[in-house]
Amino acid sequence: MTSASTDVGLRPVTPLGILAARLDAVCARPDLSPEVAAELAAVRDLAAGFEPYLEQHTSPESPALAALAERTRTAPWSGTLEAEMLSGHVEGRFLAFLVGTTRARRVLEIGMFTGYGALAMAEALPADGELVACELDADVAAFAQECFPDGAPIDVRVGPAADTLAALAAEGQVFDLVFVDADKAGYAGYLDALLDTGLLAEGALVAVDNTLMQGQPWAGERTPNGDAVAAFNARLTADPRVEQVLVPLRDGITLVRRTQS
Repeated sequence: MTSASTDVGLRPVTPLGILAARLDAVCARPDLSPEVAAELAAVRDLAAGFEPYLEQHTSPESPALAALAERTRTAPWSGTLEAEMLSGHVEGRFLAFLVGTTRARRVLEIGMFTGYGALAMAEALPADGELVACELDADVAAFAQECFPDGAPIDVRVGPAADTLAALAAEGQVFDLVFVDADKAGYAGYLDALLDTGLLAEGALVAVDNTLMQGQPWAGERTPNGDAVAAFNARLTADPRVEQVLVPLRDGITLVRRTQS
């Protein structure tokens, strides 16, 4: 899950947002020469302005999405949950574009949080479309459902995603587009389930979120999530069943599909 790091009060959690914040801290040092300070400030401004520029030139979000985002930002999160997990405007529009360009009718989301991505994709579905969203936390699922407009074509399944995927496969459900944004250690297992249990329609597209994970896979200190994403990326690259492209949008989205024969 990726935050809109330009939102007031939210810490930066994308590689560019983190880079801009670190450069800003360096620019504040009093021991820099004027020439170095000016160069660093220019580099900082280049990094800091990138994501706001994307926001400015991306089609606006719907009123329902704006309200959901505001409610998420102002909720009193605790523990491992935080407002920074919100997908946000640009990523939401990207997901909606994927729904439209693939002409998806059946969409699966693995890891919903407060439902921004789910609602963004649901808004792009045709009249007979449906989105199934998997969420582990019952309270978060209830929060999301309270934010969804009446009649939104979203079927929320609460419980461990692996169990939900097995149940969906047993029901014979098939999906045209899947968005994976759950626990990072589970990514490889979720992809295997999608590929091995008949859940993917022919030509289906899988989008996997946070595959840049704050830059941790290639720079800086690693966390368990960073290690999990690095391992998943390496495994995916070596998997002959699929082809993929890692898109440097926000915290990284990898688009995956079966290798074309």
